[in-house]
Amino acid sequence: MRHPFPLLVLLALLAGCATPDPIFAPDLDRSQLPKPDRTLSIAGLGPCTDNPDRRLQVRTGEPVTLLVHGCFGSSGQFRALAQVLAFQGQQSACFTYDDRAALDDPATELRRAVSQLAEQTGSRQITVIGHSQGALVARKAMTDALAEPPLPKQKTPDWRLVTISGPFSGIDAARTCGKSWLYPLTLGLLPLSCHAITGAKWADITFSSRFINEPGQLSAGVDHLKIDTDERDTCRRQEGGRCVESDFIFSLAEQRNATIDADPRVDRVEVDAGHVEIVGDKLQAPTKLLAILEQKGVLQPVAPERRSAFERMVAAVYGLLPGHRR
Repeated sequence: MRHPFPLLVLLALLAGCATPDPIFAPDLDRSQLPKPDRTLSIAGLGPCTDNPDRRLQVRTGEPVTLLVHGCFGSSGQFRALAQVLAFQGQQSACFTYDDRAALDDPATELRRAVSQLAEQTGSRQITVIGHSQGALVARKAMTDALAEPPLPKQKTPDWRLVTISGPFSGIDAARTCGKSWLYPLTLGLLPLSCHAITGAKWADITFSSRFINEPGQLSAGVDHLKIDTDERDTCRRQEGGRCVESDFIFSLAEQRNATIDADPRVDRVEVDAGHVEIVGDKLQAPTKLLAILEQKGVLQPVAPERRSAFERMVAAVYGLLPGHRR
């Protein structure tokens, strides 16, 4: 008799990942950004669009914000958030990676890219923002758990890490994959099934993984804003007054991690918001996230006289104004 575990795991893991609907646009409005004086080619980094030209146009010495997508994501997913930053004169770049790889691999690639960015721009501040699985990758990249490459020691910028809805205690939907005692009972089909649906990262996202249980200490000079979302009773899409698609992906228990949360450099914020709602998509703007980022100084404060223009821009880039829906 065939064991039901592999099929059950496959079906469960399919629900363990969600990404915002992409917001397509050819390029950013750079009119508010500092005039670029250098073009960079750094592996994994590029503009926050789906433009095949992945070279970065930056102003050296100025702050840069790196955005890290979750599973099933792309650089274009954060195009709207990058435009919000650009409206405030803040440069951004997006990190693209194989979201099926073992998580140490993209974390190492991101750390290498961050180090090169700091060295080549002389930026006085670098902020790394990761959502969902991207939060796991972003935090690991900013820890001493990765010995190579080291973060630059000379002209060290102000390092800031922002994680949003990261499952730092492991993904409950993958719990069965973490029960190694089941492997022989399923004749090895369980780990094969877990790998088939999620790729090599399957061994990193369970409650029992070393990646989860030994998260490592933040590197020197890194401050961490940790945004946890209470996703209970949230809805991504309604039809006829009823919810047809939930926006619940990770519980607060999945997002909390005693080791990470106890770090004095962690500023933890809890917000009632859905998993996609918090970062926005073509159905909704991330107003709660923008408010937190502005309050915490990640997004430059919007001047009162520009508030109306800012709100119109946000509505436009998220497709919420007539004639702008994508």
